[in-house]
Amino acid sequence: MVAVLIMIALTVFMAFFLRLEPKEKPAEEKSPKYKAQMKKLWQVAQTSMKEHKPSRAEKALLTILKFDEKNAAAYNRLGILYAKSHKYDEAVECFEIAQSLDNNPASIHNAGLIYLETGAFEKAEMAFRQAIELEGDVPARFMALAKTEEKLGNSKKAIEALENAYELDPSVSTLRQILTIYENDGDVEAAAVTTARIEEQIARDNAAKRKRARKSTAKQMVAKKNAKNLKKPVQRVATKTSK
Repeated sequence: MVAVLIMIALTVFMAFFLRLEPKEKPAEEKSPKYKAQMKKLWQVAQTSMKEHKPSRAEKALLTILKFDEKNAAAYNRLGILYAKSHKYDEAVECFEIAQSLDNNPASIHNAGLIYLETGAFEKAEMAFRQAIELEGDVPARFMALAKTEEKLGNSKKAIEALENAYELDPSVSTLRQILTIYENDGDVEAAAVTTARIEEQIARDNAAKRKRARKSTAKQMVAKKNAKNLKKPVQRVATKTSK
């Protein structure tokens, strides 16, 4: 009997209290008017930034955030805007908020650039390494890390970062930065090896340019030939009709 009463009480408890649990609200569908307004604000922000009108761009981005406070992209753009205006504290705050909303390596990288600019090199190093962990196939991430390591006096780590950047995008400019570090450190042997690598890279780049030039010339010749053939009059073949 006691067991039956316990089961009844439990059933009543479950039926009553489960109804009181708040249900998650489905995502509210935005109206076409809202979407159009947001699109217009984005266009104003982007156009204003291109036309060097920071006040107008800031106003548009802040309006976007007023209606959509979790818009990571808007925070990231606002951070870039503040960074260009040398408002570094505001820029870092925006990038950090953007990163908290969306673990985007671009936001972390941008924050790292501000840290680098303001001399917070340890924070910059942490930011760039975190961005690389999330997106390790962007040469610019390694280039920024290399510059930071140089500021910290870590030549070996700077060269390692530059080598990673070179592996992703082989360029003479990256090798020249490596050469500069070796020369500053007085490593004559490594500098000589790097100089040879630069000469080899220049030769490869020139060979690639010549190859592209040949392909371009060949395409132009084919295009001219096709155009010439199109201009030729079509010869009609007379046919005899049988009676």
